[in-house]
Amino acid sequence: MRLSALYLHPLKSSASLQVETLEIDPRGPRYDRRWLVVDAGGRFVTARAVSELVLVRAEPLGAGLRLSAPGMAPLEVAPPAADAPRATVTVWKDTIDAPRADPAADAWLSAFLKRDVRLVHMDDAARRPVDPEYGREGDEVSFADGYPLLAISQSALDGLNARLADAGRAPVTITHFRPNLVIDGADAHAEDGWRRVRIGGIDFDAVKPCTRCVFTTVDPTLGCRREDGEPLEILKDYRRTPAGITFGMNLIARGTGSLRVGDAVEVLA
Repeated sequence: MRLSALYLHPLKSSASLQVETLEIDPRGPRYDRRWLVVDAGGRFVTARAVSELVLVRAEPLGAGLRLSAPGMAPLEVAPPAADAPRATVTVWKDTIDAPRADPAADAWLSAFLKRDVRLVHMDDAARRPVDPEYGREGDEVSFADGYPLLAISQSALDGLNARLADAGRAPVTITHFRPNLVIDGADAHAEDGWRRVRIGGIDFDAVKPCTRCVFTTVDPTLGCRREDGEPLEILKDYRRTPAGITFGMNLIARGTGSLRVGDAVEVLA
């Protein structure tokens, strides 16, 4: 088994960036989901409700960002200064104290998304622990839904697309599922049974299958939901569990270093 693709998402719910390497730190891939769009009340905004957010391309500029989107002039956003105003923001049930970005970024995103939003950053002082039921004391996560990394086997996607084809429905891409790591050479959904893996010399705990929602129905190239409700509808037929529909495995790194496309993947437990 090997890594066949790597993805980075600097701004939560923005376009997936395919990369050749990922630098892994305790919160997950460096720069991954370290920026977040929130509403005026500090509640996180994602493409579950605002599907156009997937059309925003957020590229890392050091710790800053370069934002681009259809019909918008690109905008470079510096990381907030040490004395920048901070906001209390929420991601699911978690509350995080995060610095606000320059108001120009708020205006840019508000204009594109056609609603009043803010941009915040996860700096070193912004702390968010992993659910202690699945992580260890001291484990942290970025603005990701719950865990530092997500891995999916390529064969799982291939199997899904075969079912979609049999049903006369259009295929989906791996970016519908927004993984960090795509693994080739494994059986479909082999990741369901993993507990510990080694990738590129870094050990990872496989802590929890990833439960899926309407975000999977958002077309990443069009920025709108599919009218046929796929792939969620067909996943209900064979991926439903007591916890919900699952596809992919959440990981927590037990080391730091670099991952590269082509790195070997070894199941340890």
